[in-house]
Amino acid sequence: MKTYSAKPLELERTWWVIDAEGLTLGRLASEIANILRGKQKPQYTPNVDTGDFVIVVNAEKVRVSGSKNTTKLYRRHSHYPGGLKTVKFCDMIANRPHKVLEIAVKGMLPHNTLGRQQFQKMFVYAGAEHPHAAQKPVSYQFVKEGAK
Repeated sequence: MKTYSAKPLELERTWWVIDAEGLTLGRLASEIANILRGKQKPQYTPNVDTGDFVIVVNAEKVRVSGSKNTTKLYRRHSHYPGGLKTVKFCDMIANRPHKVLEIAVKGMLPHNTLGRQQFQKMFVYAGAEHPHAAQKPVSYQFVKEGAK
C-alpha cells in the first residue's frame, strides 16, 4: 500500500467559531493549535497545511488558573541594552485581550514557514461579534473542564 499524502488543492477547509468565555487559556490554545494544524482530520500530513480556519470570540473572558492572573508576565526585548519590556497578564487582558490568545497559540505551532501560514487562519475578537458571517462558520463544541 502507498502512503497517502495530502495535496493543498484537494483540501476542504471549515470555518469554526469558538466561544472562549470561561475556558482556560492553555487548554483552549492547544485545542486551537490542533485545529489550525489539521490534526483532527484523517488526511493530516505534517508538512502540509491541512488545518481549518478558527474564529475566537469573547477572548477577554478567558481565564487562567491559580494566581497567574497577577503573576504571569509577558516579556519582549527591543535588542537594545536595557530594552526589556514586561507586562502582567491582568494588564494585557485589560488592554489587548486578543494578544494573550495569539501569543499562546503561536507558541504551540511550528516555528517555521508552515507555522506562520497556519497562524494566519486564526481570527481573535475581544467581544462576541465577528465579521465572518459570509463564511458560514460552524460552532465548535469545546468540552469544558469539569463537564462529563
